[in-house]
Amino acid sequence: MRTMILGALAVGPALLAPIALPSVALAADAHGAAATVETLAKTTKSWDGATLPAYANGQPEITILRITVQAGQKLAVHRHPYINAGVLLKGELTVRTEDGKSLILRAGDPIVETVQTWHHGENSGDGPAEIVVFYAGIEGQPITIAR
Repeated sequence: MRTMILGALAVGPALLAPIALPSVALAADAHGAAATVETLAKTTKSWDGATLPAYANGQPEITILRITVQAGQKLAVHRHPYINAGVLLKGELTVRTEDGKSLILRAGDPIVETVQTWHHGENSGDGPAEIVVFYAGIEGQPITIAR
């Protein structure tokens, strides 16, 4: 179960309007009877409720990263200039913005990342946290900018 914390207020999945909860989609019809399709996220907003920006002009470049964060480790403060989304494969990860918003992810949870917002992630679990992230960037441009 995903929990978003706004200041001291914890918000459960029922109140996370920007991110659709997992469901078996009607898109399965387009894939035929041989596939089961589960929508992990479908939204126009990032996890903190901000509206996603329009796509930038330029040659699109898709990057897919598998990121492993060891227990107790904290990533550097950074931001993403382009839309990206991921799924936590194992472990627990907490994402925090500089304005006090945070999101706790557990294995299987999706995230639609913030765009142009300074934030960091940290492994808040006992073992490694592993996440696969898909970035919709522009060829030759960075997908992550560290502070």
